[in-house]
Amino acid sequence: MSQHTTLLIFIFLYLILNIFIGYWASKRVHDSNDFIQAGRSLPMFFNATALFALWFGSETVFGASSEFMKHGLSGVIEDPFGGVLALLLFGFFFVRKLYRLNILTLSDLLRDKYGKTVELMSAIFMVFSFFGYIAAQLLALGIILKNVVPGMELYSAILICSVLVTFYTFIGGMWAVTITDLIHNIVIVIGLIALAIFFTNEAGGLGAVMEKYHANPGRTFEFFPEDGALNWTNWWSAWLVLGLGSLCSQDIFQRANSAKNERAAVNSTYWGAILYLIMAALPLYIGFVVKYHYYGGVVNEEVDMQQTFPQLVLSEAPLVLQILFFGSVLSAVLSVASGALLAPASIISENIVRPLSKNKLSDKKFLWILRLSVVFMAIISTITAFMGEDIYELVAMSSIVGMVSLLGPVTAALYWKKSSKVGAMLSMILGFTSWAVFEYIVKPEYYSFLPALFLSILALVAGSYLFKDKTEPVTGELIDIKIKT
Repeated sequence: MSQHTTLLIFIFLYLILNIFIGYWASKRVHDSNDFIQAGRSLPMFFNATALFALWFGSETVFGASSEFMKHGLSGVIEDPFGGVLALLLFGFFFVRKLYRLNILTLSDLLRDKYGKTVELMSAIFMVFSFFGYIAAQLLALGIILKNVVPGMELYSAILICSVLVTFYTFIGGMWAVTITDLIHNIVIVIGLIALAIFFTNEAGGLGAVMEKYHANPGRTFEFFPEDGALNWTNWWSAWLVLGLGSLCSQDIFQRANSAKNERAAVNSTYWGAILYLIMAALPLYIGFVVKYHYYGGVVNEEVDMQQTFPQLVLSEAPLVLQILFFGSVLSAVLSVASGALLAPASIISENIVRPLSKNKLSDKKFLWILRLSVVFMAIISTITAFMGEDIYELVAMSSIVGMVSLLGPVTAALYWKKSSKVGAMLSMILGFTSWAVFEYIVKPEYYSFLPALFLSILALVAGSYLFKDKTEPVTGELIDIKIKT
């Protein structure tokens, strides 16, 4: 049996294992609450690993390592550093307030604060923001499978991976996501550490790599940007893409909200941030060794590391390391993809379908709508993956859509009692439309979300002062009563 055939068998068995885990997890799904947030019963460790796996997928393993090789440390501010910032900010400012509300989605928060119209609008924006994100994960899975299976077209590989991740998310919900995340994380740690050691040894040790680095350092370890107002503006903006863009994501809220208590929810975000920072350093280190050992310290923009990296492992690494590498990458991307499918499906069911049915659905029917929403998101995201090319850009676009349309209304719902329904609607509409204009028409040299975010906040403030709600929000008082009783 050839090495390639053996690798294929191991990958096939690993993918089948995920299906069996999903089936086992489905036995714990008795109602919609179990499906969406695992019955709010997860211990802190499980929650922390789920939050660590939130972004540790294609954009970190392929995208961030590629950016690091080309642009150095200042090129990966967006991810992983922005992702760490998002978890820390979410844990400090959002988790406690959101956990006490006992809601299923962030659109529930906006419904309770601003009404059903804002609920529907926010749900549409949230769902839209996930298409590119899920597509990036499916594209990465397709690239992996295409490199392993000779002659397989990328479209076919994407479709196969889409069916797989959809199936186990469909049957197991958050229980399947959480349990598979734990197993995936173990494989990720083992696989990336083993690969880092291998490439270091291939290069003659870390000392040999550092010698090549000193001969041609470039900007590899320059954390700050080059001088210039535009460079500094884009550097600070890169922190905000994930740092602020992910704060209003159903994905991060849903995972944190699955904790068994408030303390576990808060601590899991901090531990998730620590794990993410440590583990995200491994792909960057591997990229550093590859850059100076195989490319002499110079990686051109034309080099597609999304394709080159897995091909390099196949050509250079022994079979055991190939299995570990592809197992770890599959694990990382599957973890992100499954959670990303579940989050918008929850929004579609809870904040679009349920209101349209006038809350007449039984929980059994609602559970089926949840599962069908997973399939719907998978279909649209698969089509998006067929059209997308750059994993890093797909993920960034998804975060930006959430930031410019939802960050203002969600934050105001938690912290500003005077914010109004009209202000929230104006914020969402003006933020999104202005970003689209700047991104696709004006095309400035700086990040397009900067003026859009400013206009979104301005619209929220102006709209809230000019068009005040006739009744005071009662969400907080109602929650206090529920807790006391």
